[in-house]
Amino acid sequence: MSRRAAPLAEPQLDVVDRVRPRTPRPFLARVVRAALAHGGRPAMPVALLLTGDREIGRLHAEFLGDPSPTDVISFAVDDGAEIVVSVDTARRVAKEKGHAARAEVALYVVHGLLHVMGWDDVRPRLREQMRAAEAAIMRSLGLAYAPVDVAAAAPRPKRRAAPKRRSRS
Repeated sequence: MSRRAAPLAEPQLDVVDRVRPRTPRPFLARVVRAALAHGGRPAMPVALLLTGDREIGRLHAEFLGDPSPTDVISFAVDDGAEIVVSVDTARRVAKEKGHAARAEVALYVVHGLLHVMGWDDVRPRLREQMRAAEAAIMRSLGLAYAPVDVAAAAPRPKRRAAPKRRSRS
């Protein structure tokens, strides 16, 4: 008799989707479940707001002092996460980069959840770790996307070695 791994529990997930067409809830639940499992917080409650550039710009101004639209805003609230995603931005970026809009939405959800779970992308080393986590989660979901820091992911030019000094004997 073989043992099967127990299926991952459905995350405690609240979704408000103000954009049409709607992003399917089962898809969002899969994304959230994968990100929380990767971050070691499978039971963390999550509230998602999927909205447009206008509303995320208003929230960005209210909470972060910047009125410009952004892709995702995340908040750690009472041991849970509140994530706001601009579907307008996701659609625009996905079209520019040549992949599905739902993959871009998923990336924003993953990115926001990683922030709430302690990842950061301010310093280069931390950004590298966060991008690796994003890539691992997106791979586990089977979603093709263009990484955020394409330039940062490119190989660095080799530095020339300093000329060797000859010793005088």
